[in-house]
Amino acid sequence: MVDPFSKRHGLQPSEPEITVRHEAPHEMRGVIVDIAYEHGMDPHLMRSMVCRILRVREDSSNWSAFPNVDNEVREHIDSCARYEVYDIIEATYKQVAQRMKGHSADADPSGFEREVNDYFRKRGIGWQLRLGVLELRGPESFEAALMEAKRVLAGSGRSVAERELHEAMQDLSRRPAPDLTGALQHGLAALECVARDVTGDSKATLGTILARHKNLVPRPLDQALEKLWGFASEKGRHLQEGQELEQNTVELAVQVAAATASYLVKATGVIVPATGATSGADADDLPF
Repeated sequence: MVDPFSKRHGLQPSEPEITVRHEAPHEMRGVIVDIAYEHGMDPHLMRSMVCRILRVREDSSNWSAFPNVDNEVREHIDSCARYEVYDIIEATYKQVAQRMKGHSADADPSGFEREVNDYFRKRGIGWQLRLGVLELRGPESFEAALMEAKRVLAGSGRSVAERELHEAMQDLSRRPAPDLTGALQHGLAALECVARDVTGDSKATLGTILARHKNLVPRPLDQALEKLWGFASEKGRHLQEGQELEQNTVELAVQVAAATASYLVKATGVIVPATGATSGADADDLPF
């Protein structure tokens, strides 16, 4: 399929601010069906999949694809819970991928994913498909910080810290509601893991490490990290009624933690292979 004129010539509008994350707008529910049809699905396949996910019975009196079965599909999607719409999007990707493996000429899971993500960006919807799995989408700075941190942590052999950061992203992406406490804890755990590694304080908390190693990060940024650690300790571990976390705040904390973890790896050059040996800068050469 040839891309339309606007995409061929890069004539795309600037992305709007993310305003939709825990809703499934009426327009989006219909557009998803249209995109599915464009990339290998048909009304009967959609109905079978949607009814299976929603645990409803197919209407046996509907035979013709258009308009009867198509209307049935859209009515189910229009009336289901918001998080079930996102379940249907993931399931549609898998169904299209299965049809591609069966050599269906019109099945294109990557095209489905691309069109869904383009629509999400155009409408300010804070999700994105990555290989068929919906993940949280944030502002460009948020995305860049987390992707760079994952790249740096993986490249330096820090699988534990990378896994903690992945868990933070998973918690932020949970449906129907994110696990904000879990995201905050995992995000700071990733930073704490790296800080322990580069300083040799294998059992100290991040707060203790910051107090002991004053040159771990340039001043006065160390004070900001100390306050971030205090915030995470209070809000992520000692919850109180009436003091619920806000997603934007947690996203900021995770972003700062990810960027700082990446900075520490780059600043020290310490790489710890799977064997546990240390290469790169010697411990005695570190500035802290």
